Amino acid sequence: MKAITYTTHGGPEVLNLGEAAEPHAGPGQVRLKVVAAAVNPLDHKIRNGWFPQMTPPLPAIPGLEAAGIVDEVGEGVTGVQEGDEVLGWVTAGYAEYALATDFALKPASLDWDTAAALPTAVETSVRVLDLLKVGEGDTVLIHGAAGVVGAAGVQLAIARGATVIGTASPANHDYLRSLGATPVAYGEGLGDRVRAAAPNGVDAVYDAAGQGDLPLSIELRGGTDRIVTIADPAAAELGVVFTGGGAPFGARLGEYAQLAADGKLGVRIAASLPLADAAKAQELVETGHVQGKVVLRPAE
Repeated sequence: MKAITYTTHGGPEVLNLGEAAEPHAGPGQVRLKVVAAAVNPLDHKIRNGWFPQMTPPLPAIPGLEAAGIVDEVGEGVTGVQEGDEVLGWVTAGYAEYALATDFALKPASLDWDTAAALPTAVETSVRVLDLLKVGEGDTVLIHGAAGVVGAAGVQLAIARGATVIGTASPANHDYLRSLGATPVAYGEGLGDRVRAAAPNGVDAVYDAAGQGDLPLSIELRGGTDRIVTIADPAAAELGVVFTGGGAPFGARLGEYAQLAADGKLGVRIAASLPLADAAKAQELVETGHVQGKVVLRPAE
């Protein structure tokens, strides 16, 4: 099969399009013919060798999230059959075929790019909002609100009845307003801008940015209660909850996929590129300035 592989750690130039052995579904797995594979920040961090505990044996194929058509069903898997369209988490997703164990059926009306981009953003934000116990009447401050994960958090918090204040660069303020959030700009004076937007204070803080805003968040909350970060390594020394991974989510993912299909949950797609452009795709994500998710299309 066609696949993107790398044989050594390093920059995007180590990624190469070539041939790799096809995987086959084992117990508890399905094999997908990949239609769209999402590019995540974790992909380039693993490629660089920054997370040795997560690095697969080399040569390796990147890719943790995809959508595609089931063409093999492993022993013990129920509720899915060959020909079904699914989305979820995979191993080695930058390829024509990939294996999945945690997935959901894709609604027929949900486009492939959105399907591939949805799982991690939704699972992360649902996990954080559950930890924060966000509900009706809460005012939630979300740092990094215009990113793919943060924007999912905005939409899901509002769906729970919360008011959302989102930090973002001014270029993303109209986007946040379109989601129903009140945008505030990063930088000096952020605390004053948040207080002006939430004169009665904030009830919870979701840090999806990891840009050093935890001390201010603690000040705004009057303590560390109901603050969760997914990105700031200073969390432990500040007494803030850091969450970096969740339990299998496929059973709930279908519910959110249907919301997306119904137009009630959106993900911005920044670029949809052929598989051969994987290095370019990772470069875009690695800048940290891409507006939306980058997706690879193995069949193109």
